[in-house]
Amino acid sequence: MIIRKTELTELTMKKNEKIGVLNIDSSLYKTRISSRFANRIPYKPTDPHMILSFIPGTVLDILVKPGQRVRKGDGLMLLDSMKMQNQLKSTMDGKVKTILVKKGDRVSKGMVLIEVE
Repeated sequence: MIIRKTELTELTMKKNEKIGVLNIDSSLYKTRISSRFANRIPYKPTDPHMILSFIPGTVLDILVKPGQRVRKGDGLMLLDSMKMQNQLKSTMDGKVKTILVKKGDRVSKGMVLIEVE
């Protein structure tokens, strides 16, 4: 008996995958669920009170102090990335609770920089 490559792939997929139900826009779909999909980290919306670095770079200047009141759109920090200065702005009205970095720190993408309450 000769098994073609496509048949072998289909047999392997059936062993590693289970039938599941996906809910997409209130419609239910029966489909194969891979183990990679089943074990994924679910999406979690970002906390609006946390100001995150959207790019890796170096903190050039911090424009606010803990306890300072800020309004939506106020500048919080200057971040240098690839020889360009980017100003991080407040996404909400509030008060600066904590500044988690200092001038000169290198930050990675997604790192929490400032907490606003």
